[in-house]
Amino acid sequence: MFVYPLGRLFGRARYEGREHLPATGGALLVANHISHLDPIYSALFVHKSRRVPRFLAKHSLWNVPVLNWVLRGSGQIPVYRESADAQQSLREGTKALDAGKVVVIYPEGTITRDPAGWPMAARTGVARLALTTDVPVLPAVHWGTRDVLDKYNRKFRPLPRKQLVVRCGPPVDLSAYRGRPVDAVLLREVTDLLMVKVRELLAEVRGEPAPEEFYRRTAS
Repeated sequence: MFVYPLGRLFGRARYEGREHLPATGGALLVANHISHLDPIYSALFVHKSRRVPRFLAKHSLWNVPVLNWVLRGSGQIPVYRESADAQQSLREGTKALDAGKVVVIYPEGTITRDPAGWPMAARTGVARLALTTDVPVLPAVHWGTRDVLDKYNRKFRPLPRKQLVVRCGPPVDLSAYRGRPVDAVLLREVTDLLMVKVRELLAEVRGEPAPEEFYRRTAS
């Protein structure tokens, strides 16, 4: 797998909580997003568990030469935000989960704008995926990747090699939400619940208390 040399190049990663990822069957991995390097380590986390990841990723990546070929060949799922094709992305994600695949999603939709690296308020597509399938929904976090590649501050510091952490938590219990009408209120409740679990897991990794509110994007 081509990401292994990249993972070793950019840092010394520690993968924690792999026991929570089932050996077979569908699973939805709900992760924070702090750096463009995160997908490398998400993929390694899943692959080290002898599973193959399927990412829900923004469709513009399919316009990048060579990467386009890799994404298509590995069965990744393009996300078309705020367009007529947006629902198609969720349908493809649901099909992958129902087919027993591990699907990775970054619900914030982009790298967090929070200056301290905490999760932002997330989009509700993750809740729709979680509620329309009956697979384990697992919170996951990356920490340390932004120390290597920081998009917003335009910093790339591969040396000295950093210590990176990817940690997965136990499945989130969504039984209280299943069977209810899937409307905007429910989708927001479930999305926020999942992101609270992600935020709590990140607080454990960072060893510091998390903020009580999610950072929200300012209007551009």
